[in-house]
Amino acid sequence: MTALTLSTSSAAALRADAVVVGVAKGAKSPVVAAGAEAVDKAFGGKLAAVLETLGATGAEGEVTKLPAASGLKAPVVLAVGLGEVPAKGDGYDAETLRRAAGAAARALSGSKKGAFALPIEDPAGATAVAEGALLGAYTYDKSNGNGGNAKDKDKKNNGPLAEVALVGGKPRDKAYKAAVERATALVAEINRARDLINTPSNLLNPAAFAAEAVAAAKEHGLKTEVLDEKALKKGGYGGILGVGQGSEAPPRLVRIAYTHPKAEKTLALVGKGITYDSGGISLKPAGHNETMKCDMSGAAAVFAAVVTAAKLGLRVNLTGWLALAENMPSGSATRPGDVLSMYGGKTVEVLNTDAEGRLVLADAITRAGEEKPDAIVDVATLTGAMVLALGNRTFGIMTNDEAFRTTLHEIAGEVGEQSWPMPLPDHLRKGIDSPVADLANMGERMGGGLVAGIFLKEFVADGITWGHLDIAGPAFNESGPFGYTPKGGTGAAVRTLVRLAERTAEGDLG
Repeated sequence: MTALTLSTSSAAALRADAVVVGVAKGAKSPVVAAGAEAVDKAFGGKLAAVLETLGATGAEGEVTKLPAASGLKAPVVLAVGLGEVPAKGDGYDAETLRRAAGAAARALSGSKKGAFALPIEDPAGATAVAEGALLGAYTYDKSNGNGGNAKDKDKKNNGPLAEVALVGGKPRDKAYKAAVERATALVAEINRARDLINTPSNLLNPAAFAAEAVAAAKEHGLKTEVLDEKALKKGGYGGILGVGQGSEAPPRLVRIAYTHPKAEKTLALVGKGITYDSGGISLKPAGHNETMKCDMSGAAAVFAAVVTAAKLGLRVNLTGWLALAENMPSGSATRPGDVLSMYGGKTVEVLNTDAEGRLVLADAITRAGEEKPDAIVDVATLTGAMVLALGNRTFGIMTNDEAFRTTLHEIAGEVGEQSWPMPLPDHLRKGIDSPVADLANMGERMGGGLVAGIFLKEFVADGITWGHLDIAGPAFNESGPFGYTPKGGTGAAVRTLVRLAERTAEGDLG
């Protein structure tokens, strides 16, 4: 992964391939942001005028490159837009800095070193710039399925930016040092999730995903348990087995757990891990299959969050459940109209085999509830309906506790992830009644994302706080990259889950 350092050197004196500065939209002309004073001085105080001549406006995400002035060690200045100038007395918010740093890092792809002289006022600012730069520097190595490493060379962009130096950082300050260490640990795992999501399904089936989890657990001292198809059958996991029985690659349920000796709270995270989703017998139409390797993004997020918690040594117990299966049509596949006996004894009539994510999650949620955690949060690319409702960049939040829903929404905003609280209307419950089973896996078409949440709620044990994150929109970016978000797998929800774990460790579960 891209290296990250704190630098006390002046932006003018630091040797790098480029020095990154911020530029904002002023009332009449661009304004050079704090942190770039030494660079502006090298331009005789006219850097803003030069940028305006080149067409720069300071709009968010805008990138302008120009030759460095005499007196700068770096040969290139890269100005990145920050959007509107903050009100007097206010600084730039964390997400603005995060996105700007990400855009700059992407623009410096293939370079050895970038000196980031963005407006860092405190450790929180350093965290935002560090996260943005490291996330923006990510690339996926198509040759072996492992991206984000500075030594890898992508044919198109010649590999990621190799090193980021944060100008204005304070390497001897404990708070700044901790901020950088946290950002590095977090982004490494987000990029691991991205790698998994981007890996083609023929290289990442349920068994291969489980093996990745076991290997990471050994590296970081985590406990794992992997249930293969025989153990799943013996245990009565009819949902996971029902989804996976049409594939030659059998399903898995992985439990990966981090514990802290002084932890007072336990969180259970459940991730949908459909390594490829054809829709099963209810086959997806042409044009909807090509990106379905990303249907395991929830499990990737859960996996990454647990490992991050271990790296950070959080004072919380965190258990991840990866419900892994491949949903394929074949002579042995579950048919529409079949009834599955789920883990825990409930029966489900399968009306649509393409509503498979809720089936594997139901088994895992029930199993997670047996350990009586303080809260369960599941994460899934669950419904196209949520994309229709919230678009491609926002995930939906549903819970059985209003205060917890508010907490999750606040946390997502705190870390820069877009979310929106969604209801679970009682009147939609009747739609999943079945004449042949306890419930059906489909209900009313309108409000389909909410119906999926209502279905999952049926499998949450009494007395347990539960949240559901439907990340179908932001999990996989099919358009061009923006800010620190690459094309392809994004690692959506990892930051929210990690911050939830930190808040829980701090005694603030909500």
